[in-house]
Amino acid sequence: MEVMKRETENGWRSRRRSRVLIASVAGAVVLGGVLVLLPWGGGDAPPPAPGPAALARGAVTTGVPAALPDLAALIGDRETHLRAHPLDGVSWAVLGAAYVEQGRRTADTANWPKAEKALRTSLKVGAERNPQALEGLAALAVARRDFPAAKKWGESAVEAAPKRWTAHAVLIDAYTGLGDHEGVGRALDKVMELRPGTPAVRARAAAVYRDRGWREDAAAQITDAAAAAEAPAERAAYLEQAGRLAFERGDRQEALRFFREALRTDPDQRAAQAGQARALAALGRTTDALSGYQAALAKRPSPECALELGELYESLGLDQAARVQYDLLRARVRGAEAAGGHEELVLGRFEADHGDPAAAVRRLRTEWGRQPGIAVADALGWALHRAGEDEEALEFATIATDGDQGGGVRSALHVFHRGVIEKELGRYGPARRHLREALMINPYFSPLRAPEAERELAELGEPSVEDPPAS
Repeated sequence: MEVMKRETENGWRSRRRSRVLIASVAGAVVLGGVLVLLPWGGGDAPPPAPGPAALARGAVTTGVPAALPDLAALIGDRETHLRAHPLDGVSWAVLGAAYVEQGRRTADTANWPKAEKALRTSLKVGAERNPQALEGLAALAVARRDFPAAKKWGESAVEAAPKRWTAHAVLIDAYTGLGDHEGVGRALDKVMELRPGTPAVRARAAAVYRDRGWREDAAAQITDAAAAAEAPAERAAYLEQAGRLAFERGDRQEALRFFREALRTDPDQRAAQAGQARALAALGRTTDALSGYQAALAKRPSPECALELGELYESLGLDQAARVQYDLLRARVRGAEAAGGHEELVLGRFEADHGDPAAAVRRLRTEWGRQPGIAVADALGWALHRAGEDEEALEFATIATDGDQGGGVRSALHVFHRGVIEKELGRYGPARRHLREALMINPYFSPLRAPEAERELAELGEPSVEDPPAS
């Protein structure tokens, strides 16, 4: 009789979770004007009371961006709960996921050790099969740019819960960082099978299509995702992604429109602040761009943003101001590495152009050995060029730009790098073609490198009958 009672209760809980999942796809379960979602994956832990913490829990446990104030409320709520219930494995997993999301949104690497502690505690005290914690550890590894670890944890999460779409989604990031393009395709297919047509899945598809060079398809997917998203934080995240795609194809005004709309929708969409500054710089509104970058760095001091601002200063001849930003980049990288991050890519890119190219080559060779993604191939190729090793540099630049080798992304910077390397090797026909292509993809791709591309093309002049054919 007791067994039958438990089976009945378990069936009721399963049906209840199914109803909530369907409601979350539609966008809302409303109680008293507040969106409420049930606990992630079951368990006996009581959910947060209706309000910001419940909103954030619903977001972080269903694979969508959460508002920063709601995340802070959720973290406070679960910390308080766990002081009284330290053996609640589900709440430890939720807390760890919230730390990861907050760190991702704010670029605060101090969140990473706290997230790891919470998630590993969930593994110790939670259920034997704990896909929530495994998936959280995979997401944390992605944030740290540790893609082998992300693959390990993500595949373990999929093994524990094969129908859990968010576990397959985090594997998209892991496989991308490892240069496993077939793995990316399999993971995306599974995500689209399990959650077809939802805004979060459309955003994932847009990122994959962008990497494959399917720019129109990527733009359509992310535009649809932004239109269908109901929560402001989620919609703003997709608008920011749409802005990045627009900028990559050289549409400055469209990019600025997306970034501004993202900020209007969610003023805490900090990546959009940097994107807005990037678009303003491309439009020649330099004073506004500098102010925008400073505002973005004040709230989200990522190394990538510091590098962008430093190069903008350098393009204006403000070398001392550029050095300040480069020092900030180094400090942020040190902080990330102390928290378990792997920042060889951004530091290698910086060293190649503004520091020690030989050191950049050493860092990026190690990175390529661990996780041979397309961004690393491009950065290593460029570092080898800057170090005077152009024959080997071209091998990596080709990987980064050849669709047959996985480098299908239409990146003006990658194509520019290949063109410069080819010019240095005396391959003037291919060099001319690739430098022109870079400027066709996006004439404003870098305040330093876009003018350099124009100078390199001018030096090459018109094609000569002696030029080798483009390839």
